[in-house]
Amino acid sequence: MKLEQNDASLILSQTPIPDVFFTEYLSQATGNAIKVYMYLFFLSKYHKDVKINDLSKKLELPLKTIQDAIKYWEGIGLLIRKNQGFIVANIQEIELNKIYKPKITISAENMKAISENKNRAKAIETINNEFFQGIMSPSWYGDIDLWFKKYAFDEEVMIALFRYCFNNSALHRNYITTVADAWYKNNVKTFVDLDEYFQKEEQIKTVEHAIRKKLRLSRNLSMFEEAFVEKWNITYGYEMDIIDLALKKTTSKYNPSFEYLDSLLTDWHKKNFTKPEQIINYMNAQKNAPKISENDKKVSNANFKQREYNNLNNFYVNVNA
Repeated sequence: MKLEQNDASLILSQTPIPDVFFTEYLSQATGNAIKVYMYLFFLSKYHKDVKINDLSKKLELPLKTIQDAIKYWEGIGLLIRKNQGFIVANIQEIELNKIYKPKITISAENMKAISENKNRAKAIETINNEFFQGIMSPSWYGDIDLWFKKYAFDEEVMIALFRYCFNNSALHRNYITTVADAWYKNNVKTFVDLDEYFQKEEQIKTVEHAIRKKLRLSRNLSMFEEAFVEKWNITYGYEMDIIDLALKKTTSKYNPSFEYLDSLLTDWHKKNFTKPEQIINYMNAQKNAPKISENDKKVSNANFKQREYNNLNNFYVNVNA
């Protein structure tokens, strides 16, 4: 790769990157991906040919990192693959298309209703000022409007959604959509609903922490294990006093699984046990029940088969008679 510009030309020249890159794409990309994109953007101004191996050496990045970065930018449309090489897409044109396309699906009546909704406008203004320092990209307005329609959140919940994602350092569309989907599936519409949801989540986290401590787990629970805990605590209504009884049943087992715990708790739930005393009495009854030896089982099975045989003989005797 060659750069044939003279020193003075390079020193005095500039490579302007549209502001929309910083508002729309910067937070979602890795540092190396940004490094690759900015250098490709710079080279595109001079219509330079570049080889990936040369790029790897120039940027002091592994070849795999360069390939992953190019694949990332191609995936979101900022690099366009051609027969020979790539074209750096026009970011401003992409964002203008995003703004225009959602609007053509909204009727004039809906647009009028949106413009007249002062509370919604105020909520969007709050989001702009609190999380984007007053320079929110225009495409966000269309997204927020569509989220209002899709999830039916009230204005306080929408602001809380952005605040939650901002506090988790993940203010980008994919994460916001994931959180919004979770709230929607839990019937969150109003701020009261959201407060109840957070209380439920805090309750589940407390139970999860207690279970990890009891099982001496140094790791976080997996997504599937968390689903088990939510079922026990929310669906079954079991607190730690009952869950602890199931945990004690695992002491004799090596590396007990959550599936085993679930089988116990589900069995108790099917038996309509709601208090620890009921379960303790049930377990004591099982422990004190007379045990049938293997020899007794064999004798019982033999008698059963003999009865079957005798009954069959009687049947044929009666038929012949």
